[in-house]
Amino acid sequence: MVRIIDLDEARRTRGRRTPPRQPRPPSRLRRILLRILVAAVVIALVALAANWRSILPQTATDGGLVGLYLPPAALRGAAGVPAPVPTVKVAATRFPPCGGSARVDCVVDGDTIWLGGSKIRIADINTPELSSSQCAAERRLAERAAARLQALLEEGPFELRAQGRDEDRYGRKLRTLVRDGRSLGDTLVAEGLAHPWTGRRRSWCG
Repeated sequence: MVRIIDLDEARRTRGRRTPPRQPRPPSRLRRILLRILVAAVVIALVALAANWRSILPQTATDGGLVGLYLPPAALRGAAGVPAPVPTVKVAATRFPPCGGSARVDCVVDGDTIWLGGSKIRIADINTPELSSSQCAAERRLAERAAARLQALLEEGPFELRAQGRDEDRYGRKLRTLVRDGRSLGDTLVAEGLAHPWTGRRRSWCG
């Protein structure tokens, strides 16, 4: 068989490059997977932006304590060792006697308060029981201790410092209250309204 060659057509096409192949559009499955990946990244970024404050130690501003909560991850070191609880500075605010269900900043008794929505047990003292007094003398001392603690708290800014365990068995935060380097609990002890905490309660009824 004889092949006829068109010389004019050969000259016109000589030197021309074959046009590059166009990439095929991604398949439907690839498009779905890509959308899922983008959505997952967006959700992760939104969650991170919403929760970044929770891993930082909270401090107090004009209205008192912002919060005491630290998530478990923030309380562990690289090897799972508990990290030290930071000192929290508390601005001056009012501390009325606690009452009702809404308890934010208030005094329960001479050694227990609510602060920023967290219940705090003053770790270095024990005062007479206000709600379960064993005698009339304990009741009177308990009222005086609670009133004196309220006055001390409202005198100005103070610090919350961790001492030993972070919480007691009732879930209360264990903290000492310090102003100008002195424990407020020591003031109550010096005035006969508290006992130093030694791990066991002492009677207030003689």
